Amino acid sequence: MGWLLLFTAGCSEIIFALSLKYNEGFSKLWPSVVTCFSGAGSFYLLMLSLKTLPLGTAYAVWTGMGAVGVAIIGIFLFKESSDWIRLTSIMMIVIGIAGLKLTHVE
Repeated sequence: MGWLLLFTAGCSEIIFALSLKYNEGFSKLWPSVVTCFSGAGSFYLLMLSLKTLPLGTAYAVWTGMGAVGVAIIGIFLFKESSDWIRLTSIMMIVIGIAGLKLTHVE
């Protein structure tokens, strides 16, 4: 259950970060509402996942999911760079996340 909560928290973190792009300094109502709710939801779900997962693992996976998700979405939505160094760096984060998951013993 902890991993499912953590995955959901990571997805909420991606929504939170993307909504920051659209709320323009909290001057637009609905993107600002999304920012507040997704940020609070992400933190809450992370907190719940910490009941069963180690702090270091959960926090690293949560931030890694956010970083990878936003970087990939940025490539498609905002035409950010997709050169091989960037893609390799993203892949290294994914490998790190997978390694943390694989080495976690319940």
